[in-house]
Amino acid sequence: MSDILTIMKFTIKDMVKRKSFIISTIIILVLIIGGFNVPNIVKLFNDDNSGNKLLIVDNNDIFEGNLKELKGEELGYNISVVKASFDDVKKKIENKDIDEAIIIEKENNNINIRYIVPSIGMMSEMPNDLIDSLSSLYSNIQISKLNLTKEELEAITPNFTYSMEQTSDEEATGNILVMMLMSIVLFYAIYFCAYQVSSSITIEKTSKIIETLVTSTSPKNIVLGKTLGIGIVGLGQMILIVGTAIISALLFLDSNLLSMVLDMSNITISLGIITIIYFILGYFTYALLYALTGSTVSKPEDIQSANTPIAILVVVGFYLSYFTMMNPASNLNLFASLFPLSAPFCMPFRVMMGLANGIDVAISIGILVVTILIIAKVAIKIYSNAILNYGTKLSFKDIISMYKDK
Repeated sequence: MSDILTIMKFTIKDMVKRKSFIISTIIILVLIIGGFNVPNIVKLFNDDNSGNKLLIVDNNDIFEGNLKELKGEELGYNISVVKASFDDVKKKIENKDIDEAIIIEKENNNINIRYIVPSIGMMSEMPNDLIDSLSSLYSNIQISKLNLTKEELEAITPNFTYSMEQTSDEEATGNILVMMLMSIVLFYAIYFCAYQVSSSITIEKTSKIIETLVTSTSPKNIVLGKTLGIGIVGLGQMILIVGTAIISALLFLDSNLLSMVLDMSNITISLGIITIIYFILGYFTYALLYALTGSTVSKPEDIQSANTPIAILVVVGFYLSYFTMMNPASNLNLFASLFPLSAPFCMPFRVMMGLANGIDVAISIGILVVTILIIAKVAIKIYSNAILNYGTKLSFKDIISMYKDK
């Protein structure tokens, strides 16, 4: 046990001191902070209508003096209603007395809305909320002239209510966007941490460090120590990234946008614990597979080709989980939450959606633990026989022979 802890500590120190690890972590954190600031950056460089001085010109009194009602609506403008010529409007904009203007004109049965701004850029667009309010106001004016009864008016403008219902007894709750984002984060965390195991083993074989390790302890301790060390670093990095994302969202995103798009009401401490458990189990599942492939090559340039079969398994597991989220109450999603290759990416989000009970989680964890033990036995056996191989990359037949070798 002490040998495993020693190798684990050595691996952790080696990982956190690497320039590639430090730089990549900093870049990811900067991108996260920058990403959550995109709305603020767009606002800074794009015209923000909030609080803009808007002049509405209705020279022909098309709205019959009712335009002042727009001032009572929350449209984000300081609205003034006047009668003026285009030259007057242009002069006011040039003198910065107003920011923009709307000129309303009527030709035959057509009402023309002219939106006047200082200049038209690539991101410029008509203020749709204001246009909709004008259209609604004009319609109400015309309807009021018909002297309709209350019943007739309600018949013309009924209030529709919308709801979506399902026939399945299981009801999914929670924000699908949040689930998919977290699934992607979990996938990359497991994948890249597990990939580091094979890379680390191959690099140590190249530098001959592995010969010193083998003479000091057993291959089993090396595999477990390195897997634990890289896993702890990866878990810490994932917590740092997710924590930065949550703090950035709370600090930089509008609270209404945050509650509407990134509803985090279903994210609880218990869900966080379950997610960490599945990260650890998913990491061990794939890390031990990568330890196996890393021991079969002796050159860093061969790592990519050796890891390709495992990478395919990771991608298959992720997409099986990801796409079944579109119909989380389906049998396929239930299968994905139990299948060991996809369970780490799927089960935490069934829990978040309220579709998994304690028995489902226990069965899923049990299957993952058994899978890890089987993979660990095979990986350690092949690692023990292949670790000192400095020849060409081992074939699948060679790997089978090594496993059968006593």
